[in-house]
Amino acid sequence: MKKIMLVFGTRPEAIKMAPLVKEFQKHPEAFDTVVCVTGQHRQMLDQVLDIFDIKPDYDLNIMQAGQDLFDVTARVIVGMRDVLDQAKPNIVLVHGDTTTSTAAALAAFYRQIPVGHVEAGLRTHNIYSPWPEEMNRQLTGRIATHHFAPTPLSRQNLIDEGVPSERITVTGNTVIDALYWVVDKIKNNPTLDNELNAELRKAGYDTARLAKGHNLVLITGHRRENFGEGFISMCKAIKTLTEKYPDIDFVYPMHLNPNVRRPIHEVFGEDLSNLGNMFFIEPLEYLSFVYLMEKARIVLTDSGGIQEEAPGLGKPVLVMRDTTERPEALEAGTVRLVGTDYDRIVNEVSSLLDNPEHYNCMSQAVNPYGDGHACERIVNSYKL
Repeated sequence: MKKIMLVFGTRPEAIKMAPLVKEFQKHPEAFDTVVCVTGQHRQMLDQVLDIFDIKPDYDLNIMQAGQDLFDVTARVIVGMRDVLDQAKPNIVLVHGDTTTSTAAALAAFYRQIPVGHVEAGLRTHNIYSPWPEEMNRQLTGRIATHHFAPTPLSRQNLIDEGVPSERITVTGNTVIDALYWVVDKIKNNPTLDNELNAELRKAGYDTARLAKGHNLVLITGHRRENFGEGFISMCKAIKTLTEKYPDIDFVYPMHLNPNVRRPIHEVFGEDLSNLGNMFFIEPLEYLSFVYLMEKARIVLTDSGGIQEEAPGLGKPVLVMRDTTERPEALEAGTVRLVGTDYDRIVNEVSSLLDNPEHYNCMSQAVNPYGDGHACERIVNSYKL
């Protein structure tokens, strides 16, 4: 029997690793499945663990007020030393591009434990965009023994870097597994549907407005490289759009980071209530966010994972970044880059709202990121 340790620490990682935990747990005859969380995100991480009913075996609980990348990296490496010595896993699985993933992979390397990298091979080839994620994923890729690439392009990126092809498995992205699991759970549970509506009302947005003919633009923003002038420009563009389209609701669940909230207040004022069709709400749990994304017409974001999730629901995505490690989405036509440029954001959102042909072209494009069976492919690769 193989002892598999899955390590993750942020909400995006948890969403993408949760269905993989569940898939490994389906095979107790083959795997002893161990879950270690770092708590790089605390409250948001715990929300996802509750949704998927996952109870970690180890919790480093590293999150502290004002932590920076030095703090996170050091605490994860030191914390993982004791966890690895106690658990003695045969394989450590990490995900994507977070500081948790890179530090955990390095800790496993120090103990000479093979590392499997889920969502491997994404590249912009610019180490400062996105920062620090691009370097994180490159470093993790150098440490990993097994590479689970979501797409053929990701596989080719790894081959171009000298990774032997036999160490790479193309799986699709586990985020689509999680997305379909959640959507199915909501649609088959009217009680849950009512609870999510109530939660959104409490957060500051009433979905009953959609039944009255309003369309919804869903907005997220949190990337470090956009802190400062980038966020100011984004907020100014959003404010212009709310004035241009008074019958469209713009809903922005605000990240907790003060570097995100400060420019929002600078552009929209200290009082964010009663802004007409602009709704700044508190961060949403994953179920509520998927529920809202499913109802949105357009998603405006700087997130990586949403570039994969929203097209799975037929939603056009405008990415407020200058580069993306997901060029397959650009090629497929499911996303477009708008950067943090005021004019580009205003023009592209306007085009999708005003031009049905443009909208349909993006919304009906085939999502290149998977069919909901990525986790099965990863588990099967370790059963061989």
